[in-house]
Formats: sequence, C-alpha cells, structure tokens
Amino acid sequence: MHRGFAAGVMVAASIWSLIVPAIEQSSDKGRLAFLPAFIGFWLGMLSGAVEPVFGGITVLLAAFIVPAMPYLLSFAAGAMLYVVVEELIPEMSAGEHTNIGVMAFALGFSIMMALDVALG
Repeated sequence: MHRGFAAGVMVAASIWSLIVPAIEQSSDKGRLAFLPAFIGFWLGMLSGAVEPVFGGITVLLAAFIVPAMPYLLSFAAGAMLYVVVEELIPEMSAGEHTNIGVMAFALGFSIMMALDVALG
C-alpha cells in the first residue's frame, strides 16, 4: 500500500511541480514550448538512479542555470517517473490485493496535487 501511495505522490509531483512549470517557463517558444520539457523528460528517464546527485548540483548552480530550468525540471520529472514505473508500480501491483495499491496511488496523487496547487 505504501508503494502505491509513494508512486501517486511522485507522479503528481512530476506533473504539477516539474513538467507544467517547465512548459510554462518555455512559453516564449510559442508552439514549441513543450520541447524543453520533452527533451528534459526523456533525458531524465535512463537517469532515475542519479536523481539525488543532479538535484544537489542543480541547487548549488541554480543562479547560473535559470535559462536551463525548463530542461532541468522536466529532467527531474523523467527521473521520478522512471523510478515509479520501474520500481513502485510493479511492487504495488504484486500480490493478491492489488486494488489497495491502486487506491493508495490515487490517494497519494490526489493529496500531492491538492498540496501543490494550494501551496504552490
């Protein structure tokens, strides 16, 4: 159950806190505003294991990399979703009572979405 909840939180955080802001920060690109999020997301998908390392580097260099933020936000989203799909969802779907894991996923997603929008 806790893996489902964690997966829901991570998916919501990836979407609401990372991908959507990345696209919004790229609005000056017009119809191509999705491109930094698309590129960063796919770069972040094979690197799920190094998420904490790059997160720390990003914090240290944030003042110098503002133009790259849409790529970095979506990179983090890709890394988080990689972990969710590779690790958490298969574990939450294993066993007899998979519906509990799915409901926990929905609960985690809903809570994170509400927190991100309300506090964001």
